[in-house]
Amino acid sequence: MDWFPLYNSLRIALISTFIIFFLGIFAAYYIAKLPRLVKGIVDALLTMPLVLPPTVVGYLLLRLVGPKRPLGLFILNNFGFKIPMTWWSAILATSVVIFPLMYRTARGAFESFDETLAYSAQTLGLSNTYIFWRIRMPYCRQGIMAGTVLAFARALGEYGATSMIAGYTPGKTATISTTVYQLWRTNDDAGAFAWVMVNMAISIVVLIAVNLLEKKRNR
Repeated sequence: MDWFPLYNSLRIALISTFIIFFLGIFAAYYIAKLPRLVKGIVDALLTMPLVLPPTVVGYLLLRLVGPKRPLGLFILNNFGFKIPMTWWSAILATSVVIFPLMYRTARGAFESFDETLAYSAQTLGLSNTYIFWRIRMPYCRQGIMAGTVLAFARALGEYGATSMIAGYTPGKTATISTTVYQLWRTNDDAGAFAWVMVNMAISIVVLIAVNLLEKKRNR
């Protein structure tokens, strides 16, 4: 059994989760300070990938970074490589798809924060940076950790946008999801089922971790 799809899925999920962990947290923190109208518009735009079909997200990304598009052509001419049909293009697609999960979870965690703690810290002369990392983040850590785990699980199972922008190349861009589809297409039902079981096993572990975090948060 070729384990590359598992390795590739894990590295794509880990890297994309690492990226959106920081992007989601800071977007949630700073957008919450915007005027209500502006915040509503920005929030709708950032949450859009959550409600759009993943294939539509992949199509829009191809329109953005395709080798014949302005941005894709700029990257190709100046850096000598094209983004589509590479394993790192799957990181781009996955990051876009899972960003709303991290953003909305972090926003919910920050909204539950007792602002009197921050005001009290300010009266003691503590900086906003100190308050954010040493008071706000520890207070909200359970919700943020749950969002991170959920985002990782979603990244691990992402198919639509990834298949559009990265395709399926054995040993290069193949992931668990695209491998299941390709094996099913070629009537290798046993191989497809084996990868389904691998994905289900990982998903069960992730869901157990989320439940444990939720129970700890409730306590």
